[in-house]
Amino acid sequence: MIDPLKKKLLPIEDLQEIRGVQLPARLNFVQLVVTGPPGAGKTYYVNKVHGWPNEGYVDLTRKGWWKDQTLTYRPREVHLGFPFKGFDEALTVFDKEWLESEKPLFLELDRIQIPPASTSLFQVNWRTRYIFEFLLPDPKTIYERRMARHTEGYFPVDKNLSLEMVTRQSEIYREVALYLDQAGMQIYVRERISKPPMRIAEKDDVNVPEWAEASSDFRPDLTTIAGWKWLVFREEPVNWFTVTDTLQEITSECRIPHDGKTFDMIIGDQQFVFRPEIPMGVKKKNIQKNWLIARSKDCSRDTIHGFARIQVGETVLIGHDNHQYDEIFHFADCVSKRHLTVTNLKGDLVIKPQDPKTAIQIVRSGDQDIRERLGTNRYNAITAIRDMYGGELVPLSADEALVTIKDVNRILEHESYRKVLKSGMPAALLEIPEDQTLLIAGDLHANIDNFLKILSENCLLAHLAVSRASLLLLGDAVHSEIPEEMENMDSSILMMDLIFKMKCQFPENFFYLLGNHDSFDVDISKNGVSQGVLMRKRLLELRGEEYVREMQRFYDLLPLVMKTKSCAACHAGPPRKEVTLREIRHLRQYPKICKEILTNRLKRSHYLAGYDKSDVKRFRKSLGLPKKAPFVVGHTPLDPFNSFWKNAGNIKGHHIIYSGHLAGPSLYMQIRKKMIPLSYPAEPLLKIINEMS
Repeated sequence: MIDPLKKKLLPIEDLQEIRGVQLPARLNFVQLVVTGPPGAGKTYYVNKVHGWPNEGYVDLTRKGWWKDQTLTYRPREVHLGFPFKGFDEALTVFDKEWLESEKPLFLELDRIQIPPASTSLFQVNWRTRYIFEFLLPDPKTIYERRMARHTEGYFPVDKNLSLEMVTRQSEIYREVALYLDQAGMQIYVRERISKPPMRIAEKDDVNVPEWAEASSDFRPDLTTIAGWKWLVFREEPVNWFTVTDTLQEITSECRIPHDGKTFDMIIGDQQFVFRPEIPMGVKKKNIQKNWLIARSKDCSRDTIHGFARIQVGETVLIGHDNHQYDEIFHFADCVSKRHLTVTNLKGDLVIKPQDPKTAIQIVRSGDQDIRERLGTNRYNAITAIRDMYGGELVPLSADEALVTIKDVNRILEHESYRKVLKSGMPAALLEIPEDQTLLIAGDLHANIDNFLKILSENCLLAHLAVSRASLLLLGDAVHSEIPEEMENMDSSILMMDLIFKMKCQFPENFFYLLGNHDSFDVDISKNGVSQGVLMRKRLLELRGEEYVREMQRFYDLLPLVMKTKSCAACHAGPPRKEVTLREIRHLRQYPKICKEILTNRLKRSHYLAGYDKSDVKRFRKSLGLPKKAPFVVGHTPLDPFNSFWKNAGNIKGHHIIYSGHLAGPSLYMQIRKKMIPLSYPAEPLLKIINEMS
């Protein structure tokens, strides 16, 4: 069984009991909407809590479904209509079209409509109006119930019933529950009515939804402004903390305002720098008041560091129990398992000590407001990019472009860390040594601003210059995925010009793997747009036949797989059969295996032909890697809300990265043989760089 919720469910600790059923502590009874696959027990449950007796139906593909009259009366059970590929209208998992399909229908999650978020006092916040309970017993339990109820009468939805059908129905509901939770909807899961509910949480996630927390003991004093704020906005008062140049100890919950300034937090002999994240060139109304936590104020040429990002509304734990943070900061013994939590409340930081073992001290780290300036390190990086490119970032002239791509192809013919085969061609396997910090970026799809953001942050260019870091792109840097730009190839051409300049500048520590879009093939298309053909046509117009031949040679020379002694990467996924290390080096001789590495996708309920845990395990073994060694791929974003997915498909060490997100890029950095995700906000850097003198 493919379970997208496996290892993502945590018991809700604070509960209330209503008519013998345990519910989240602060759930309002009339917020409750119960859903789940046929036979899950929804009707019995709703009757038990004295909800509305009639079943409802909600088409999740219809804009404004959240205003549907079906949801007026609550609590009640609802059946959900889902979007499937090839069907314009939504289907339930008991519709004839779904049941009689020869192959599992592909669930198009991105067609699900998500209600807009609203924090205005005069607008309904539809995301908080409902709390959806997904009743999801084990498929075997559902199957046995549905088989047993045949004695009670005829149930059309049970026609041709099989355990496989029930399992697929359950998997779809689990996928949708996870998707809606990631979209910011209020979701929880229950396996049985007799069991307590569970919330969805990724590993190391300490965010607890407000409706799942214990009720507050605070009572408002309506003679004060704070009391009225609580009455209107439900904002509980908290002590404001003024950061100064003198060390101050935090002993109780306090709030630090977002003032555009940096401060240090000191725990024993370990220091953490908190810096507001201020993207350049973005309208102030669109800026998210996120914070960054780093080990030092400025990046240095000696060591490239990871960092953590606290987004608005997020709560993070600082302590050894937060394994991801421990991998980034390598917490000292003075930091306890759960030392403190930090919540980003509309840009302000609410700090709550959890353990008095070692004092938490705060001090101002420079008094300069960074909201209106570009830091020295980033300015140096941006000017270095201009110098490397040779001036304004526009597509190169035909003559310069031809010289540059020929230089790149000469480098690839004898590329570092690739064996030369008897044919004279370089091996398809790139074997990078581990004496440098490895960074891996996924599909960029012509998002030049994201590529520039990656290059200009964290002193990356400086580290590349002194060979302390290597940057690997997993292919598919071309072909925009923005609907109105899919036919425009100029951004793809500029992207490749930048990549070629980077390869010439850093031939031994900047690498590019072949992706499925790195081709002129007629089959390379998106939404019916033949992007491969259009790319070739545009290059012919701008640069001629010789350049097109050199671009094809570039594709033919690229490696397909990267490995170190402790990790591996490719564009899409592992092959579905056992391969040897020799075959991996000679992949060009095995077109079917190449195609799998370039186009395969993770096995899911609607894509049963995909790769799974056993394929990843076998591929690691073929590459001579240890069990659970990080294996990083791109190609398949799992949802539109994120850019990285750790342990994707519940496969330990299997990570997916997508770097073309409009909200900004992400990449993985290897720290102590662990892959740490780094994310940046979007910035219009191409415009900014070209406007600089």
